[in-house]
Amino acid sequence: MSTSAPVQGGTPTAGTSSHLIDGTQITDHWLEVPLDHGAPEAEQIWIYAREFVAAEAAQQGQEHVESLPWLLFLQGGPGGKGSRPAKLGGWMTEAGKQFRILMLDQRGTGLSAPLTRQSLAARGDASAQAAHMRRFRADSIVCDAEAFRRGLGLRTWSVLGQSFGGFATLSYLSFAPDSLDRALITGGLAPLHGHADRVYRATYAKMRSRNMEHFARFPRDREILDAVFTHLRDNAVQLLDGSPLTPSRLQLIGMLLGGNTRAGSLHYLLQEAFTSAARTELSDSFLAAVGQQLSFAENPMYAVMHESIYGQPAACTEGRGATGWAAQRVLDEFPEFDASGPSPLLLGEMILRDHLLLDPVCRPLMAAADRLAAVDDWDPLYDREQLRRNRVPTAAALYTDDVYVARELSWETANEVAGISVWETDEFHHDGLGDDGARVFSELLQRTR
Repeated sequence: MSTSAPVQGGTPTAGTSSHLIDGTQITDHWLEVPLDHGAPEAEQIWIYAREFVAAEAAQQGQEHVESLPWLLFLQGGPGGKGSRPAKLGGWMTEAGKQFRILMLDQRGTGLSAPLTRQSLAARGDASAQAAHMRRFRADSIVCDAEAFRRGLGLRTWSVLGQSFGGFATLSYLSFAPDSLDRALITGGLAPLHGHADRVYRATYAKMRSRNMEHFARFPRDREILDAVFTHLRDNAVQLLDGSPLTPSRLQLIGMLLGGNTRAGSLHYLLQEAFTSAARTELSDSFLAAVGQQLSFAENPMYAVMHESIYGQPAACTEGRGATGWAAQRVLDEFPEFDASGPSPLLLGEMILRDHLLLDPVCRPLMAAADRLAAVDDWDPLYDREQLRRNRVPTAAALYTDDVYVARELSWETANEVAGISVWETDEFHHDGLGDDGARVFSELLQRTR
């Protein structure tokens, strides 16, 4: 499989096809696109996508494959690269029965002009780095997808967006609806207006409830967690990568509460926190698992750009364009999450300044992150008028207890998208597509028929 872009422009360049262990045919696609789609003659970047054709479809011959409609998948994030399965499973198995799947590495991720501490350092100072990252939001991702669609010679295709990928799907419905046969959204009905503060007020409340639910189910977890917090206050503890483990940083293991199965992982993690019943030393297995959960090494874009996904023009955000470290500021309204307290609750998708400062990969990007938080002239991400007259068959899975994309804000958005079919369920939290993807995909697909 090719791992570098060919030196060639024009339509997407397809690499040599190969096969997964289940016979699925995969093909690499590369496309050169403008860094700034508003300046098409200026700097270009390479975008990568991987095509999947199910073994059963491939066995029926190329003519059959060519007759299949295409489904574009937009991964969660920001900064989430396309899935790299060893074989098809879950929603991909179901989708592969009817579609050719294009798994896009969204710009800044995977093999698509990845945003890293090295690539950003090459851009210059913090101002230049922040200016560069502004070209890696949902509106630019949609333009990249459109370039791929045109390059593949397609009049229309379908799109499936998970989490942040759902945010980008709403941007797609806003700016290029005529290119879509259908739009499927899972856990990703983004707020269309309002400041980022309201997002965090809603999600802090959701995380408070989720903490209470977990500790009611596993009362001993609360006792162990409090002992870990006490230990961290009394001792200078380092993760295995040498970076400090502080109470504030430890709170990020609460991201495990964002899914049904991952909540069980939190329970098992805490069971192995200490080396002995005396609780005088944290175990290496615990430190290794916590370090893996907290590190942004694989995806620094997630931490540095997280609040920028809510950045909108001031006219859309109560007159305040800058996000201004909203999660940090709103934390003051929820003292039960204060890391200095005796029994702090765990955080979800709330990225605080300390989380970047103490992460070895993100620390060099701190100044750029501050500049990004101060941006007050964002380009719009959505066209609310277009969404109100939407004609694209659209369906969304809305998870009642989602701690990342709050139910009330999701319904607010759904009520502005004409013709959308919403499937609300409390069977999943944020990761229904991962828990029972075949069912979720089939439900949404049926609703767009």
